[in-house]
Amino acid sequence: MLRNPNGLATALTVLLGVDVLLFLLGAGSEAWILADPLAAAESYATVEATLNTLTAAGFLAYLATVVVFIIWFHQVRSNAGVWAPDLQSRTPGWAIGSWFIPIGNLWIPRQIAVEVWRASRPDPYAADGARELTLLNSWWTCFVVGVAVDRLSSGLYKQADTLDALTTAATWSMAGYVFIVASGVLAILFVRRLTSMQHTKATGMLSAAK
Repeated sequence: MLRNPNGLATALTVLLGVDVLLFLLGAGSEAWILADPLAAAESYATVEATLNTLTAAGFLAYLATVVVFIIWFHQVRSNAGVWAPDLQSRTPGWAIGSWFIPIGNLWIPRQIAVEVWRASRPDPYAADGARELTLLNSWWTCFVVGVAVDRLSSGLYKQADTLDALTTAATWSMAGYVFIVASGVLAILFVRRLTSMQHTKATGMLSAAK
């Protein structure tokens, strides 16, 4: 049975937009540290409190986004199974569980997304276009790199006990924000594009059935 992912896609777009905004605020804090590291070091308690507040707000928004994204991802995977079940190498349950597998979550969700994308095309069995998967691959690359750099910068912040160490942590954190913000914007585009593909395909099938 086909499911309509439009409502979830709209909610997801809003949540991703909030995430991007919060990440930009976090990037602004890091930019201030890099612009005046001495002042930041002198008021480190205030800086740390601000960053912790942004991190907490970002975590809550991100958690809500993760829940809605996984539900949406499961729905579009279920639809793909209706259109081209033989192209799906994993069951719909993997669209949920794959995100929680250590190491495996760095590549399995992308593989599922590629298979869903192909099934959602007018001709699921056509060869991929020259740049057809560029949006998906760009989103996934920025997401994985952003998460990795963010974890690195968090560790550096915990060990920062000198001005140079604080600057280094802020630099890596800033780099992480660049990738995370980019992944957020690309995720919005990916969600809207794939949802539109599935809506168009489902609408065409309904029209043909009349």
